[in-house]
Amino acid sequence: MTTAPVANGDTRRRRLPSIAYLLLLPGMAWLGFFFIIPLVTLVQMSLQSGSFVEGYTFTAEFSNFPEAIGDYSAWFIRSFMYSGIATVLALIIGYPLAYTIAFRAGRFKYLLVTLVVAPFFASFLVRTIAWTSILSDTGIVVSVLRSVGILGAQDHLLATPLAVICGLTYNFLPFMILPIFLSLDRLDISMVDAAEDLYASAFSAFRKVTFPLSLPGVVAGTLLTFIPAAGDFINAQLLGNSSSLMVGNVIDSQFLRVLDYPTAAALSVTLMILIIVPVSIYVRKTSSGELV
Repeated sequence: MTTAPVANGDTRRRRLPSIAYLLLLPGMAWLGFFFIIPLVTLVQMSLQSGSFVEGYTFTAEFSNFPEAIGDYSAWFIRSFMYSGIATVLALIIGYPLAYTIAFRAGRFKYLLVTLVVAPFFASFLVRTIAWTSILSDTGIVVSVLRSVGILGAQDHLLATPLAVICGLTYNFLPFMILPIFLSLDRLDISMVDAAEDLYASAFSAFRKVTFPLSLPGVVAGTLLTFIPAAGDFINAQLLGNSSSLMVGNVIDSQFLRVLDYPTAAALSVTLMILIIVPVSIYVRKTSSGELV
C-alpha cells in the first residue's frame, strides 16, 4: 500500500529535470539566435578576403587581425583609456551616491533610485546631444570656468577628450550606481553595528565590513560601465574631434562607409577578446579577494 505513493513521487522527481530543460528552451533559443549566430557570422566575416565590389569570400585570412591591430592600435589604446577613466570617475561619483541612498535617504530611498534611472527614459543619443549644449562655448559650464579663470578666452571643452570622458561617465553612471545600491541595500546593518561596538571607527567599519560586503555590486557596476564604454562611438562622435575618436568609430566607419567588412569584423572580434581577457582576470581576482 505504501509503494504507490513512493513510485509516484519518484516519477514526479524524474519529470522535474525535463520540465526545467523545457523552461530553458526559450532563453536558449533567444541566446542562440541573437548571440551565437551573430557571433559565428562575425568571426566568419573577419576571416574573409576580397572587396565590396568583387565580393567577399571565406579564405581563413588570419592576417586581417594583425593588420587591424597594427593599423588601429592607437584607437584601441584610446578606447581603453577613456573607458577606464570614465569607469573610475563613475565609481568615485556613484559609490557615495549609492551609499547615501541606501543608508541616509529614508523613505525617499526609492524616489531617488527612480531619479537615478530617469535618464533612461530619454534616448541615449538625445542625452549625448544635450551635452553638446552643456559644454559648448556659450554654455553655462564654460562661462563659469572662464569667469573664475580656469579656462581662457580661447579654451574649449567641447571637441576635446575631456568632453568624451564626461559623456561616457554621465551616460553609464546609472549602471554603476544601481548594482552598488542593491548590494548596500541588502547589507545586514547589524554587522556594521557589531564592528562599531567592538571599537572600530566609522572608517574602519566601512573599510573592513561595508565595502567588502558591497564588492559584488562594485564588480558588477565596473563591468557594466567599462564594457559598453569601451565599445561606444556616439560620445566620441558628438563630443570629441578627429584626434579623440575611439575604436567604435573606426568599426562604424569600416562597416557603413568604407564597406570593408573583414577589417570591421576583425576589429570587432579583437575588441571583444581584449575586453574579455582583462575582465576575466579582474573578476577572478575580485572573487578570490586579491583586490580587496
